[in-house]
Amino acid sequence: MPYFSYAKGDKKDEPRVSIRARVCADAIEAAGADRVVTIDLHAPQIQGFFRIPVDDLYALPVLGKAIKSKKLQDPVVVSPDTGFVKQARRYATYLNCNLVIGDKQRVAHDEQAEVLQIIGDVKGKTALIVDDFTISAGTLVEIAITLVEHGAKTVYAAVTHGVFAPGTKERIDDSPITKLLVTDSIETQPTP
Repeated sequence: MPYFSYAKGDKKDEPRVSIRARVCADAIEAAGADRVVTIDLHAPQIQGFFRIPVDDLYALPVLGKAIKSKKLQDPVVVSPDTGFVKQARRYATYLNCNLVIGDKQRVAHDEQAEVLQIIGDVKGKTALIVDDFTISAGTLVEIAITLVEHGAKTVYAAVTHGVFAPGTKERIDDSPITKLLVTDSIETQPTP
């Protein structure tokens, strides 16, 4: 199961709601699974929701190779939020470049994020936003716009899981993102 789709539900975000990732883990076990293999879980604690072994593989070797092939000029890795800093640091180390952090907040439950600030220097650099998944590309686009406002020369993005809800393609096309690299962990081929 390369994309564990309920991973965003890894904690209680409202009163009287279940932890959806835990409920899904229980259902997978009840269905008879004896091991789970996945890629880039949204949060490490999800492995603890299972009573069976969980192998969480990393997309970094694949995405990192694709990023290196682009020969980005003066790159800086950008974590879109504080929750992804540890994984973004791995990308920065792999690419031998600095790390910048986007400080964002969600004020409602509508997936709209507001970028408060960029922590680090992007002026004149190629910014590479890295993340585990995108649904609507709202965060990617907001961070990309803010990076350009802070002087980034070019903006790329690399995401493990491209969920791509309706309207995402247009949102990305209209954004400052030059290229989006994504794995094939989710079938995303457009229908005719």
